[in-house]
Amino acid sequence: MVVRIILFSFFLLGINTAVAQVQFEDVTIAKDSTSYKPIDPLTPAKAAFYSAVIPGLGQVYNKKYWKVPIVYGGLAIGYYFYNDNNKKYKEFRNIYKRRIEGYTDDRYFGVYSDAVLINAQRTFERNRDISTAVMIGFYVLNIIDANVDAHLMQFNVNDNLSLAPDFSQNEIDYKYNIGITLNYRF
Repeated sequence: MVVRIILFSFFLLGINTAVAQVQFEDVTIAKDSTSYKPIDPLTPAKAAFYSAVIPGLGQVYNKKYWKVPIVYGGLAIGYYFYNDNNKKYKEFRNIYKRRIEGYTDDRYFGVYSDAVLINAQRTFERNRDISTAVMIGFYVLNIIDANVDAHLMQFNVNDNLSLAPDFSQNEIDYKYNIGITLNYRF
């Protein structure tokens, strides 16, 4: 009796799998919805060159207009502090030179000693040099940003590749696991 039940079960499973293997002729293949654009390998070089010639022009070439005020703002801030610190450095240097020559008619006479004037010169000179480094840094960052942005514009970004946070509950101790899932669909 048990053997008959087992054979009958296998017979039903066999019919089930036979029905599941029916082929359909009307199969529709979905086309990829992403459009193909030819990649110009010189685009990043052009963007970097334009930004090197005129800061912000590479961002305009990449059509990222909102970055241009940031570039000019950074350069203007660096130039402002360079100019301000350079004026103060020259002022304290000239006052110190006049004191060495024996003049006592400066506005800081009796207020600042010679050691304070030397320290002020060094401080403003250091700040002037830092401001120069900030300006150069913004200029170089402008070129790098234009180049990298032009590279990234050529990437095919669609929903086939996704990165998402993942929260799952551990079945052993029921604590939540936090992670990142990387999904790629063919």
